[in-house]
Amino acid sequence: MYTIQCLHFTTLTAWRVKGGGQVQQQQQQQQQQQQQQQQHLLPPAKTLSSAGLRFPWCLARRPRLFPSRGKATHCACASRRGNGIMASWNRCGSLMREARMSTSSLLLLLLLVCLLPVLEAVKVSPLIEKVNDHKDFKKLLRTRTNVLVLYTKTATSGDSHLKLLSDVAQTVKGQGTIAWVNCGDSEGRKLCKKVKVDPSSKRGGAELLHYKDGTFHTEYNRPATSKSMVAFLKDPSGPPLWEENPEAKDVAHIETEKDFRKLLKKEERPILIMFYAPWCGVCKRMQPIFQQAATETKGKYVLAGMNVHPAEFDGLKQEYDVKGYPTFCYFEKGKFLHHYENYGATAKDIADWIKNPQAPQPKTPEVPWSESDSPVFHLTDESFDVFLEEHPTALIMFYAPWCGHCKKMKPEYDEAAEVLNKGADSPGVLAAVDTTVHKAAGERFKISGFPTVKYFEKGEEKYTLPHLRSKDKIIEFMHNPQAPPPPEQSWEDKPSSVSHLGSEDFREALKKKKHALVMFYAPWCPHCKNAVPHFTAAAELFKEDRKIAYAAVDCTRGQNHELCKQESVEGYPTFNYYNYGKFVEKYNGDRGEAGFIGFMRSLRGRDQEKVVKRKEEL
Repeated sequence: MYTIQCLHFTTLTAWRVKGGGQVQQQQQQQQQQQQQQQQHLLPPAKTLSSAGLRFPWCLARRPRLFPSRGKATHCACASRRGNGIMASWNRCGSLMREARMSTSSLLLLLLLVCLLPVLEAVKVSPLIEKVNDHKDFKKLLRTRTNVLVLYTKTATSGDSHLKLLSDVAQTVKGQGTIAWVNCGDSEGRKLCKKVKVDPSSKRGGAELLHYKDGTFHTEYNRPATSKSMVAFLKDPSGPPLWEENPEAKDVAHIETEKDFRKLLKKEERPILIMFYAPWCGVCKRMQPIFQQAATETKGKYVLAGMNVHPAEFDGLKQEYDVKGYPTFCYFEKGKFLHHYENYGATAKDIADWIKNPQAPQPKTPEVPWSESDSPVFHLTDESFDVFLEEHPTALIMFYAPWCGHCKKMKPEYDEAAEVLNKGADSPGVLAAVDTTVHKAAGERFKISGFPTVKYFEKGEEKYTLPHLRSKDKIIEFMHNPQAPPPPEQSWEDKPSSVSHLGSEDFREALKKKKHALVMFYAPWCPHCKNAVPHFTAAAELFKEDRKIAYAAVDCTRGQNHELCKQESVEGYPTFNYYNYGKFVEKYNGDRGEAGFIGFMRSLRGRDQEKVVKRKEEL
């Protein structure tokens, strides 16, 4: 026999449920009523939900909610102001008196009535800042540099957003802040009016606005997905993710290595995957072409895209020989077969190739310049001095076969040599030396970049001529040798707030800085040259902060070769973040001024959050 007691402020009624399901009323003594009320009744309705929902406590105390036979279950409920749920609950006596039901059904009904409000409540992450007061809001924007604010019409109109933002807040912890303003309550309504936000005009009664460096930045109008929101908060000024483009819907977008392995294992159709980096210019140019090809081949083939630039994919890149971006790999039944290397392809080219995939044609070995039919005199370590003795005036080009700028200059140099080296009255001759083979010559004249052009008179070096690249300029100079214009200052020689480090002071300098972003570069690298002004501007902004450093290391300098190798520098530029001298992570964000500044501000924002938390704890 079960005894179920329904307790409220006005009556205390006990209902005895017999085995056959018949319910009989049994009056309790007034003294027993008072004792049970004191023992089991809970206070009237309390606000439990951090989402702002109000509902009554309705909890079993003693014995347990699911009793063994012969024990009583007490569900103590208190109502306030005629709450609809509790009004129904207060009628539970009459309902049980009229209805015939099994013991288990009755218990389940009571349990659902008690727990329904709890189940409907939205669980909001404590990482989401709940703001109602205008002063608190201004303080939030003043102390946090990257804030996404959810404004809702009522306490419940933002439920779907709050569930999603709770996950996002955990992922971007320390890099961005998420706040919530309920414009439906009295205080929140005042705040929304002051900041001129009206979420009631928006679909669903919710609006997301982003604030950067204390001021309004933009409305968030990208997809309401965790991945898109996280990407936005990590780089609010950066481009949207590739998968956010509606025209890329037919491309399979892969996020993790686990997803990649799963695709290879389960997909029966042939797969062409594009490994890319978000900042890569060639990738951006090829993405529309690739997605068009994906649409044209939809159903028969799978064209997939995967951002493998983050360090977590280093193993994958090594496995599939990804040495640059983009890299295309073709798979059949989970097995890698070919690379696709037509980086100037059209959508039709890709679609045609995937229907009949062929391995790239082996490249014909390039004939060394020194072995070609060239009018240029090609020198070696042994012949270098002898040549200068025989030719009083000579222009010598120091080069490397792999150097793109050298390849571009070769035809111009050959044409100039055709004129100068064969003329009887020539003012001088043109020569060249491959310093990757004849290293002594390169070391002797301290060649650090290619091509390097030097002018010699009577066996002595006289000028270095970085401006001579065309046939006409070369011939003009040889007829009238003049000192070149003053060379442009190197980055290291220009005054700036960037700390230029080398192997001798790298460790010691970084140990003193809480946050250090280091750019490993080569002076000749085009991507490095593009990043330099932005990196320098970011350093200038933080120059007064003693805990922050923007530093640079020239990896082409001999003494820095080993250092760059130790710091896992495989390409230029490479950006590493250090905390008191310890490597933390590679920086793979935007290479513009906003990206470099935003990254450091997120770190300082994290520091401020810790300080505020300590003060609150005290």
